[in-house]
Amino acid sequence: MHNKVVELGDAFIIQHNLVQVLGNVSLKVHVGEFAYLIGRTGSGKSSLLKTLYADLPLKEGSGSSVGYNLLGLERKYIPKLRRKIGMVFQDFNLLQDRNVEANLRFVLEATEWTNKKAITKRIGDVLEWVGLEKVLTKMPHQLSGGEQQRVVIARALLNNPELILADEPTGNLDPDVSDDIMELLHKISESGTAVFMATHDYRLINKFPGTIYKIEEGIVDQTSLFS
Repeated sequence: MHNKVVELGDAFIIQHNLVQVLGNVSLKVHVGEFAYLIGRTGSGKSSLLKTLYADLPLKEGSGSSVGYNLLGLERKYIPKLRRKIGMVFQDFNLLQDRNVEANLRFVLEATEWTNKKAITKRIGDVLEWVGLEKVLTKMPHQLSGGEQQRVVIARALLNNPELILADEPTGNLDPDVSDDIMELLHKISESGTAVFMATHDYRLINKFPGTIYKIEEGIVDQTSLFS
């Protein structure tokens, strides 16, 4: 496996309306690394993550994500790239009209899993990984915020991703639950899956160390927490 899961060089991050958000971005995230992307609300954190999973196109500079060249990436390759990336969102984005098992089954079937026994086993495996083996038949609204985020992490792990992109994953959780989620994400990185997490919560960064990239005035630099 390649050592760098993410690499950007002098990349320009452009929103859908062609407004430049960030310029000359250079960063690297390696296999098994836990890295933070920090900055104020609206600074461009989400746009950078969207570029890495090809929701926003890279039009200038160089960039690769999970082995795919982002510059001029053809649309036919985007689903293949996204199968190698797990997404964790602040607002969970679970399907509210179906239970936990059906939420996870939907993702596997959408990514071309067809063997029913294999699907059932994989769902059991990822729920065990996040400590929620007994919530298969529960609806999202029956779960606490922390439990919902664990289901989201389980969903992100379904296709054995090389990279987890987490966009403010603790933003809707209280501090104790946030710490539990952070411990789980660190466990994932220690197992070999890189985690790149956008946050503005400096308490978490101090408690759960990792590589830090900071956005300030449209520039991304690697930094230490108190630099």
